[in-house]
Amino acid sequence: MNQPDNPILQVLDAYKAAVFAKDVDSFVALYDQDVLAFDMWGVWSYNGMAAWRKMTAGWFGSLGTERVIVDFSNAQTVVAADLAVVHAFVTYTAISADGATLRSLDNRLTATLRQKGDQWKITHQHTSSPIAPDTTKVIFKRE
Repeated sequence: MNQPDNPILQVLDAYKAAVFAKDVDSFVALYDQDVLAFDMWGVWSYNGMAAWRKMTAGWFGSLGTERVIVDFSNAQTVVAADLAVVHAFVTYTAISADGATLRSLDNRLTATLRQKGDQWKITHQHTSSPIAPDTTKVIFKRE
């Protein structure tokens, strides 16, 4: 997905690298100080960098020796002046220290970015997965 002519997709590449490295600082550096994130897990929203950093540190810390491979597919971007939107399907695959796949799940991701100087920062992020109407259970695998 590395496309040097598309800085928004470069942000997604940096997201993948930061998650794999479990690098809290690199991950949160992709976000604006006033980020608002609608995440799938546990809370309705994370408001601001302090809340987002705390969530990120908890996520990465919970992995122990595991790592997570992030794969974006069908990423689409719209850029207008200093604002951009990207939406994509994303697969998170947990792997053991020896590289064995442990589990994976799929999400939908939409993010709004604002250009700050020569960088694009995520100001809003929304992740979701559909819910099966017959069971009201989340569908974690895209078909």
